[in-house]
Amino acid sequence: MLLLLPLPWLVRRIIPAAPPSTGGTLFAPFVNALDTRGESGNHLAGYHSMIGWGALLCWALLVLAASRPQWLGEFVALPETGRNLLLAVDVSGSMEIADLDQSSLTRLDVVKQVAGEFIQRREGDRIGLILFGSQAYLQTPLTFDRTTVSTLLNETVIGIAGRETAIGDAIGLALKRLRGSEGDTVMVLLTDGANTAGNVQPYKAAELAAQQGLRIHTIGVGGEPRVVRGMFGTQVYNSAADLDEETLESIADVTGGQYFRATDRESLEQIYHQLDELEPITMGNQMVRSVTVLYPWPLGFGFLLSQILAIAAWRNGFSS
Repeated sequence: MLLLLPLPWLVRRIIPAAPPSTGGTLFAPFVNALDTRGESGNHLAGYHSMIGWGALLCWALLVLAASRPQWLGEFVALPETGRNLLLAVDVSGSMEIADLDQSSLTRLDVVKQVAGEFIQRREGDRIGLILFGSQAYLQTPLTFDRTTVSTLLNETVIGIAGRETAIGDAIGLALKRLRGSEGDTVMVLLTDGANTAGNVQPYKAAELAAQQGLRIHTIGVGGEPRVVRGMFGTQVYNSAADLDEETLESIADVTGGQYFRATDRESLEQIYHQLDELEPITMGNQMVRSVTVLYPWPLGFGFLLSQILAIAAWRNGFSS
């Protein structure tokens, strides 16, 4: 691009100058008495020289801007594993039950805290977040930004995707989003119920996932059955009665993953640590460097200089 700098000089050398006008001539009496070589002539010569050099400088600035100069920063090593990790979290109505912790925290509250810590440990993975209830939708596409994924998970509320559970649709959405992705693909699906909504059956979606190389680890959450004393004696209350463990086990088996059962906070934390071992972080470094584009500076100076020259030419024409 910088080879264009001598273009104005080449044009002046190659293309002949326009011939002088042979039309009508303005008759000026006493023209011989005017001395154009005096102070006025020197002033005009200096003015035209200034305009010429200014125009050449404008041309040089425009050529420099067109060459898109850049400032390259220092090399920075970005850790990466090449793994695509999708977290699918159930946000249906049953996730508001408080049976995983001694406090009044709901199942979803406990999952937010434990899964959030898991996300922060996955340095180098591309992590995505799928939320599913009656429908499944992608909350966060695959990204290295773990902080954003954790923040969006923490802002999730129960029922945002409906009160039912569409496990098959969540797997189908994951397959759609991972289509064409490079590297190892893993999905961690957490739910406390059975498939009660959606258009895709969970086992059929799992078979498609196995064909596309998506490995699915499933987590079933819900407290252990406990004895409750009431007016009519003691009864056994099972808050996880709706959990379809058979389906979750079959999904994990057919895709090469594992099924885990979480009955409280401690067991859920252990499960995510087991996932760290099953899907280890194999660190690798990708060297990148920041790039700052500089073309706006010569372009801006060229524009400003052209405006100054235009104003100067206008004022000189007006004064003369």
